[in-house]
Amino acid sequence: MKYMNASIVLPEKLIVEIQKYIQGETLYIPKQETEYRKWGTSSGGRRLLDRRNTAIRNSFISGSSIQQLAEEYYLSPETIKKIVYSHKK
Repeated sequence: MKYMNASIVLPEKLIVEIQKYIQGETLYIPKQETEYRKWGTSSGGRRLLDRRNTAIRNSFISGSSIQQLAEEYYLSPETIKKIVYSHKK
C-alpha cells in the first residue's frame, strides 16, 4: 500500500468534506470491487496450480495411490486427498 498526500490528488472541496469526519489520520480507500483480481491471475500462479491439480486428479483416476502422488509432487497425503476428492474439475 502506497502513501499519497490527499492535497496532491484530491480537490480541495473534497478534502474539506473529508476533514469533517477525520483529520490528521491515515485513511485507507479500497479499490472498487470490479478492480479486484483473484490470487494468481496476474502472475499465472493460479493457472500453474490448476494444471498441477488436474494432473494429480488424472493420475489418481488412472490408478496412482495417494502416497505415490504425495511423494511425486512433494505434498502431504492430506493435501493430495483434498485435491483428488474436491469437486473442482
